Amino acid sequence: MTITPSDILLTGRAAVVTGGGAGIGRGIAEGLAAFGASVAIWERDPQTCAAAAEAVGGLGLTTDVRDGEAVDVALQRTEQELGLVSILVNNAGGTFNSPLLETSEKGWDALYRSNLRHVLLCTQRVARRLVDTSHPGSVINVTSIEGARAAPGYAAYAAAKAGVINYTKTASFELAPHRIRVNALAPDLTMTEGLRGLTGGGLDGVGGGIPMRRAGDVDEMAAAAVFLASDMASYITGQTIHIDGGTEAAGGWYFHPQTGEATLGPG
Repeated sequence: MTITPSDILLTGRAAVVTGGGAGIGRGIAEGLAAFGASVAIWERDPQTCAAAAEAVGGLGLTTDVRDGEAVDVALQRTEQELGLVSILVNNAGGTFNSPLLETSEKGWDALYRSNLRHVLLCTQRVARRLVDTSHPGSVINVTSIEGARAAPGYAAYAAAKAGVINYTKTASFELAPHRIRVNALAPDLTMTEGLRGLTGGGLDGVGGGIPMRRAGDVDEMAAAAVFLASDMASYITGQTIHIDGGTEAAGGWYFHPQTGEATLGPG
């Protein structure tokens, strides 16, 4: 087997990106489209959904992926417009501060539905169609570094993201005989529209605790997603790739902002 530059191309394939109206999701959608995929954006916000779809020359469907019936409708429409979906990016999600002792059942359920339930619903629906048609595919779940470390004040969110990591492993095993690969991307701090708003556009100090000393970019997430979707990753499944500038590997170590010395814990 000899690899060629064309192995990275996604020409002729249909892709779905959930929560693709902004941020990491939109970046991934633009990356998939740049490498030839026809892209459908499934997004709750009608305005960002339409804008992202226009940007990628694709299909925008206002969809609440937490609802199984809504997913069924969106998938049917996507297949009618773009063809069989062989690339799925489960990117939708969200969080809010919810300390352990104050988390309500309603809050827990909301975070579970936003970050984990839809991963099952969308993967299940797309995978069924791929199995029925004996077609290979690639599922990419966007989790978070918070699924692999403690996240004070965000226990429910972190539990859901950890669930995505294990779900990725289990789904990859069950779907391997059908040539459907399932992997995950785990970002740390990533420079999105939301983060720029929080920092006022200033990047000084952002990402100081990351070994590479900067926040990630949505294009770096997109590059990894394109790789996992393509034939270049044909033997990779069940993996969570940390697109985090080395944070997960560092295990709490960072470079002290004043001395530059490797530091563990308080400086």
